[in-house]
Amino acid sequence: MDFINSVLVFLHLLGMAGIIAGFLIQVIAGHRAGPKSILHSSLLQLVTGLLLTGLAEMGEDPVNHMKIGIKLVVAVAVVVVAILDVRKPNTRLGIAAGALAVVNVGVAVFV
Repeated sequence: MDFINSVLVFLHLLGMAGIIAGFLIQVIAGHRAGPKSILHSSLLQLVTGLLLTGLAEMGEDPVNHMKIGIKLVVAVAVVVVAILDVRKPNTRLGIAAGALAVVNVGVAVFV
């Protein structure tokens, strides 16, 4: 079970890195590949986050449901912003997705 948890955490962190990389690609270079990178990475993060929550619920340690709920709302917001950004690329949407990803990391670390 520890191996599966480690793989999911690895993929979850790769998803976060993909969102930030897509944000940087879109903002700095104005490249059109940024929105798709943000979308795929945000979906990866959402799915792996849900799986990690399921694994945590099966464990013996208590789970902070407030933290999970906040992270879920922010993750869904990133997915929605990413979908809107793919449909009509806009640097402001890329900035919003990047900022929300940073907020999600902050919630994960400090809450």
